[in-house]
This record gives sequence, C-alpha cells and structure tokens, in this order.
Amino acid sequence: MTVHRRIRPFNTRDTYPEQNLDNDLCQAVVANGTVYVRGQIGQDLDTSKSIGIGDAGAQAEQAMANIEMLLHEAGSRMEHLVKLTIYLIDPRYREDVYRVVGRWTKGVHPISTGVIVSALARPEWLCEIDAIAVIPNEEQQ
Repeated sequence: MTVHRRIRPFNTRDTYPEQNLDNDLCQAVVANGTVYVRGQIGQDLDTSKSIGIGDAGAQAEQAMANIEMLLHEAGSRMEHLVKLTIYLIDPRYREDVYRVVGRWTKGVHPISTGVIVSALARPEWLCEIDAIAVIPNEEQQ
C-alpha cells in the first residue's frame, strides 16, 4: 500500500547544473489527502526557463500557475489551498507579489505567511511560493 505519491520527481544536478548538487526531490507530494507543493518560482516547470527576470510580479504569476498545475496533477484545485508561504528577497516586492497571489486566491481564503530572505537559489529569483492544499473527497467535489 502506497502512503504517498511523488509528482514530477527530479534531481538537482539537472535543475541546477551550475551548482555541485545531487539531491532527489519532487515538485509535490501527496500524503493522506494533502498536497505539499515545493517552493515555486518564476520558472517554467516543463522547460526550466526563467520567467520574468527582474519582475517580481511576473515571477509570482509563473509560481502561481505552477502551483495550479501541480495541484491539478495531484487531484486538487486552487480552491482547496490551505496554506501559502511567500518568500521575498526585498520587502518592496510585497505589493506586486501579493496582488498576483490575491488574484489567484480570490474567494479561497488560505492562511499565508510572508518571509523576507536574503536570497533564493538563483540570483534572478525574486520570490518563491510554496503551498499546501487538500484533495477533496468525492462528496465535496
């Protein structure tokens, strides 16, 4: 019996070829009806191309699109978001990023934590957003 499911497994040596890493990770894990989404940034999940370089709002848009796609792949939807954690490298990006997040979560009312950090994994990344959601049972859909 499988107690969890891993979505989009990858190795960091492929994702970060400029860094000397070799970690097996995945973009999301489903466990006991909950979806845990890895921190998403302004990067296309299919091509690994950076999106919105220099534009925190555009990076947040891509991060939220990634979250929506991963939730769908896990069997959930944006309206089932429970918690977001938003990481910014500069508090001046807060309004741009939170406007984007607010548009994606209108009417959902997840809890949210905002954190200012000194840097993210790549210097061009200005924000990162991770998420937790539930998978509704059949009656709730």
